Amino acid sequence: MRFTRQTAVALLAVAALFSATACSSSDDPATAEKDVEVFTWWADGGEKAGLDGLVAQFGTACPDFAFVNGAVAGGAGSNAKSVLASRLQTNDPPSTFQAHAGAELSDYINAGQVEDISAEYTEWGLTSAFPKGLIDNITVDGKIYSVPANIHRANVLWSNKTVLAKAGITADATTLDAFIADLDKLKAKGVATPLALGKDWTQVMLLESVLISDLGADKFTGLWNGSTDWKGADVTAAIEKFKKLLTYSNADRDTYDWTDAEKLIMDGKAAYQLMGDWEAADLDAKGFKDYGYSVFPGNTGTFQWLADAFVLPKGAKNVAGTKCWLKTVGSAEGQKAFNVKKGSIPARTDVSSDGFPAYQQAAMTSWKGDKQVPSCAHGSACSQGLQGAIVSAAGKFSTDGDVAALQNALAAAAAQFAAKK
Repeated sequence: MRFTRQTAVALLAVAALFSATACSSSDDPATAEKDVEVFTWWADGGEKAGLDGLVAQFGTACPDFAFVNGAVAGGAGSNAKSVLASRLQTNDPPSTFQAHAGAELSDYINAGQVEDISAEYTEWGLTSAFPKGLIDNITVDGKIYSVPANIHRANVLWSNKTVLAKAGITADATTLDAFIADLDKLKAKGVATPLALGKDWTQVMLLESVLISDLGADKFTGLWNGSTDWKGADVTAAIEKFKKLLTYSNADRDTYDWTDAEKLIMDGKAAYQLMGDWEAADLDAKGFKDYGYSVFPGNTGTFQWLADAFVLPKGAKNVAGTKCWLKTVGSAEGQKAFNVKKGSIPARTDVSSDGFPAYQQAAMTSWKGDKQVPSCAHGSACSQGLQGAIVSAAGKFSTDGDVAALQNALAAAAAQFAAKK
């Protein structure tokens, strides 16, 4: 049965009739509410499988509390964020909610909508379990507001092995020029969609990977901290290549979610798809095994990261339950239970790779050795406002292909939201 917000309200109302302590916000499990509403956008596939693994661990670690699924479907949380914003504005927060670690959280922090959990980091040993670079990135003015559940890699190219073999492609391209040559081979062999693509944020992901290829890791990171000029000739060249790649994609890309594009790969109607590494778990969950993966051409040695995290909302009714959920999320057991099924890797560095599928084991090695760069498409590099402006600009570009207009829009958005910091 699908769980809705209205159902949650009704359940809490009924609970209030039977328990005088139902509305307590005490940290004492004996007086706190039992239900812990966990608000996410993990509604199906590998994402739901990962959540189920974490919920099972929560049940073991926190038997005094009950998980309530507040998931709202929609790729990368586009639908969930809208619902969440309304709830926060009306002072009706869930017990905890999912957000992307990094710059995306600045919106909630500046609005005073999440609580400082620095003391819990010390109590739970997270300051030593997470790598220093990650701790530094999620610390704002000396305070920490979220617990990362995982690390995902954004710049991964997925493929249908059989489609590639029929076109005579036997090796992964390591440069954009070589990749474009392979896309031409696929077209010549009658593959209608050499590169499967979805709408809005999925197109921004592809643009980011092209920018990394052309600018390199340091200059790409500079786009988000102001040290790289969005109006530069190197950015222009990257957008031109991005435009070229769109010509190999499905014409109806602006109507597709990422799972729709993924299905083109599974059905043998497309050869490649640029997508985060949650695709591995999703393909496995759907029983499709004929897939390959590689770092996006030109991105070798660069790990574009994002992290799903959970927070303690200001005004949460079940503080004790929320803290027990957060502790579980940050624990070695919770991170393994979640990541082994979701296709991501633990944010902790002390979790053994034993039991993880081959892709995650490779990613765990890369996470430690590659140059790390953030993703705006998934909130680690930019605020929600800048993210929205870039998604909008990319959507317009998908229709009109105006390189100058896209570059000007990107530069203007970066300047606008930099001024708000």
